[in-house]
Amino acid sequence: MNRLSSLLLLTITLGSLITACSDEAQNKAELEKYAAVQAEKAKSKSIPTAKKAEHSSGGMHHSMPMPSESASAHQSEMDDIGRRADDLPAPLNRTQSQLINIDLYSDELVAEMMPGVTYEYWTYNGKVPGPFIRVRAGDQVEIHLNHGKPGTAGAAHSEHTSTEHATAGHEAHSIDLHAVVGPGGGTPLTQVGQGKQKSFRFKATHPGIYVYHCGTSHVPTHVANGMYGMILVEPEQGLAKVDREFYVMQGDFYTSGKYGDKGLQAFSKEKMLAEKPDYFLFNGRVNSLSGERALKAKVGEKIRLFVGVGSHIAANFHIIGAIFDSLYPEGAIMNPPLKNVQTTVIAPGSAVMIEFTAEVPGKYLLVDHSLTRAIDKGALAELIIEGPAQPELYQQVGH
Repeated sequence: MNRLSSLLLLTITLGSLITACSDEAQNKAELEKYAAVQAEKAKSKSIPTAKKAEHSSGGMHHSMPMPSESASAHQSEMDDIGRRADDLPAPLNRTQSQLINIDLYSDELVAEMMPGVTYEYWTYNGKVPGPFIRVRAGDQVEIHLNHGKPGTAGAAHSEHTSTEHATAGHEAHSIDLHAVVGPGGGTPLTQVGQGKQKSFRFKATHPGIYVYHCGTSHVPTHVANGMYGMILVEPEQGLAKVDREFYVMQGDFYTSGKYGDKGLQAFSKEKMLAEKPDYFLFNGRVNSLSGERALKAKVGEKIRLFVGVGSHIAANFHIIGAIFDSLYPEGAIMNPPLKNVQTTVIAPGSAVMIEFTAEVPGKYLLVDHSLTRAIDKGALAELIIEGPAQPELYQQVGH
């Protein structure tokens, strides 16, 4: 019996050592990769600004300029992965259909998820979410998707070998736009390998606010790592005028460590399959839309929010202290809106349009009202309303 116990103990010890060695090797590889990215970042900073400007990221041609991206997105500052909520094109002001060209590129880059915590995101155009695409019903839309940022020869992404891409699971990327009528939403026409470009054209026929995402195998992994965004197809008559528009997407992220664990965090496919994310995030990282990056408006202004869920778990979107005057669920902007709504459920791969008027100054919190997600896992943003007090609507009463 003692001999059997000794053999069992030896087996357990050896197993632990093998596992530890395997984990150590994996962590070492991840850290080496991170160090290489940082070296390239430092190299990029030494390039004169004028030279960097030569590599700016194209745009939506004709009347749809894309919001400008950093000229060195792959070596972006560590807190820049999150797209600002006000980074979206202005409402359209035309009555004729056009051919609209949309330039997108894939990029895998290490960025800060929260202070002291980094992660390798997979992105469209170096941000989470990807660019907000805005077109009009009747437009012909051409999507041009590059695997890797054009004009960045010598950057860390371009130095990846095909084998390294395949091992990491991102040897190809694509795009599935829910606004597309056609098999796969564009996915089979845009499967693009390293250093290549694929393009396709579709007609925008159904007004609405839609999600897009990567459709390359393993699709859930590409989506969970940040490859999603939104496309608005405006009706031919346009949308009613508002004072402010904001772009917000919630995503769930699955890391090897727990929420707040320091260092470079690897993606955990096991947690994703179990649907147990460590982070629920607005626009890609903790506090992406707080502090200096908060949404901002003034008393009396009418606000329009485009809110979507890019990845796998439904959101319970709520603004503490505000009521949605008009809610267009499921992206159905042509339907009569719901009125005076407190909280709305947004399905994975879906979006809503919300309109309300800022009536009382102060700080409002945008949350997932499954509140542990907001308080303990990151699904929290700020809306700052400036202006005179409104005591007839809201005031403290003394005793």
